[in-house]
Amino acid sequence: MSAHADPNKKQVTLRTLQQMKRAGQKITMLTAYDATFARLLDASGVDVLLVGDSLGMVVKGEQNTLGVTIEEVAYHTAAVARATSHAHVVGDMPFMSYQAKVEDALKNAALLLRAGASSVKLEGGASIAPTVARMVEAGIPVMGHVGLMPQSVHAMGGFVVQGKDPASRQRILEDALALQRAGAYAVVLEGIPADLAAEITAALSIPTIGIGAGAGCDGQVLVVYDLLGLNPAFQPKFVKKYLDGASLVLDAFTRYVAEVRGGAFPAAEHSFGVGSGRDGGAKATT
Repeated sequence: MSAHADPNKKQVTLRTLQQMKRAGQKITMLTAYDATFARLLDASGVDVLLVGDSLGMVVKGEQNTLGVTIEEVAYHTAAVARATSHAHVVGDMPFMSYQAKVEDALKNAALLLRAGASSVKLEGGASIAPTVARMVEAGIPVMGHVGLMPQSVHAMGGFVVQGKDPASRQRILEDALALQRAGAYAVVLEGIPADLAAEITAALSIPTIGIGAGAGCDGQVLVVYDLLGLNPAFQPKFVKKYLDGASLVLDAFTRYVAEVRGGAFPAAEHSFGVGSGRDGGAKATT
């Protein structure tokens, strides 16, 4: 819990999310990678913050999520957790941090929990169910992830919709059920037809969180930079842009550059001087 926690704001727990599913109340989830955004997201009332391995693409500038390490996720998880008092914080388990050995999964999940996460997320279905069961047995809450799995981008032939034929639809449903039996408390459904997502949601007693999976899921998740329109070159069908962030931010940067070059900034009101009464509180920022 953040050192600046609001005592009047209840923290979202696994029980909260389960109760929301039973009550038909939609769950909201967004990604977060730093304390500044986490603080704003937490104030918005969002239920879950995912410190996603998507940081490889949106923070590190890589082409996919495969280069992200568990240490990097732990670093960003700690930053997000420090600024969060309401939302449930999920740490993403990156590529090869849990696939090789159960011992790796336990050790790496513990690293994220110690960094401040309240649970972890793994990609995969029936094949990783035994690992999920062992983690849950050890007291580690696990969120699953089936359908389009970014860590399997090469095996899947790219970022393409899954579950479009009867065999793959059945496999994704069975994967989700296997995760539930293993003890996962929720499952992300990514990049699958809306009717399949609705079918899985009805079949599961645990919450489903959709991304590119239609409105029939128990909740929705988006990458926060996509929601804010900070990457105009990336506009997939499933993203709604709530702000033209790229234009707004670029305009602010451009005005700053122009004002510094033109001498308009810093003006007198941004400067310290003898007798100005504004020297107190000055602190070094670089």
